[in-house]
Amino acid sequence: MTVHDMEKAEATYGSFMATLKWAVPVIAIIAFIVVALIAS
Repeated sequence: MTVHDMEKAEATYGSFMATLKWAVPVIAIIAFIVVALIAS
């Protein structure tokens, strides 16, 4: 891998992790709501 490829990979990884930090809690909340609706 060249240095330029590594920089692009790190930028992609950084944006992926930033998105994941928001997506995981949102998915967990949606899953909790669905489970609560099914249980009631």
